Amino acid sequence: MSLIDDRLTELGITLPPAPAPAANYVPAVRSGNLVVIAGQVCFGADGTLAGRHKGKLGANVSDEAGKEAARLCGLNVIAQLKAIVGDLDKVTRCVRLGGFINAAPDYAPLPAIMNGASDLMVEVFGEAGRHARSTVGVAVLPFDCAVEVEAMFEVA
Repeated sequence: MSLIDDRLTELGITLPPAPAPAANYVPAVRSGNLVVIAGQVCFGADGTLAGRHKGKLGANVSDEAGKEAARLCGLNVIAQLKAIVGDLDKVTRCVRLGGFINAAPDYAPLPAIMNGASDLMVEVFGEAGRHARSTVGVAVLPFDCAVEVEAMFEVA
């Protein structure tokens, strides 16, 4: 077992199966030492979207559910990463996360919601999980998900 797999076990985290793409794209691309992960939505381990993770922050989705949704997106990002590199110990750095928050027009605490994904990367990868980040509010996301997260990693 790898060190990161051991850390996942210690954290009580079981990665979901890597979700299949919802349209005409691939879920992840490796180019040299970079892996770019396409936007991952907040499907649970069973591949479904829970009602509390559907809709808009600042309207019908609570901040707590939004942060949970961001964490689920992060788990799906890591599942895609593992699918493409095999061994998560090959990860040398989480370079960047991009967060899209399905938000009401006047909803401002977007960064706190995105911390659900950012905190997960640091929990799993330690210092190598610290990353640059963009977080934006959007009018709608696929499947009316509350959150979508894309990522870029450096790997050995």
